[in-house]
Amino acid sequence: MRYSIIALSMLLIGCASEHKNALVSDPSPATQPATRPASRLATAPAKIAEFQGEYRFLSNFYPAVVVFEGIRYPSVEHAYQSAKTTDMNERRRIAAIADPAEAKRAGRALKYRPDWEQVKFDVMEQCVRYKFTNHPELRAKLLATGDAQLEEGNTWGDRIWGVYQGQGDNRLGKILMKIREELRRGG
Repeated sequence: MRYSIIALSMLLIGCASEHKNALVSDPSPATQPATRPASRLATAPAKIAEFQGEYRFLSNFYPAVVVFEGIRYPSVEHAYQSAKTTDMNERRRIAAIADPAEAKRAGRALKYRPDWEQVKFDVMEQCVRYKFTNHPELRAKLLATGDAQLEEGNTWGDRIWGVYQGQGDNRLGKILMKIREELRRGG
């Protein structure tokens, strides 16, 4: 029985999605969706299940300057944590912390602003968008993830921003995929 290139590609994609580290590639133009940029790597994984190793740049802890409401922060994590308060002195204090894990601890100790639960998802999206629209090398790396599902798999139990033991809203992954799509469209 003869299989077409498309049928074989579909078979390979189906098999690859069952293994998180499997790479799917068929560089022939006939099987590539028109929405993929020419610079996209031919062998992007079907799913990026954690933001470690070569995909560490997707993490909010990755060092990339973010400006949020007039203050420069060393990472998205710093900016997000500082936004939990409207006290600009506290925000500047968090911006001066060297380590993103320490910034996270400092953010958890803040007295949260009254509207935090209503604004926190928008704040995260603003900070992540800044990171990938103001750092060309990070934009290129995000675009190079192709159509991979981006999932912040974690061991610390975060089921809001990521996925823990197969469960979670994966809000960070969804924000990253949304921004990746905007960048593809020239945003």
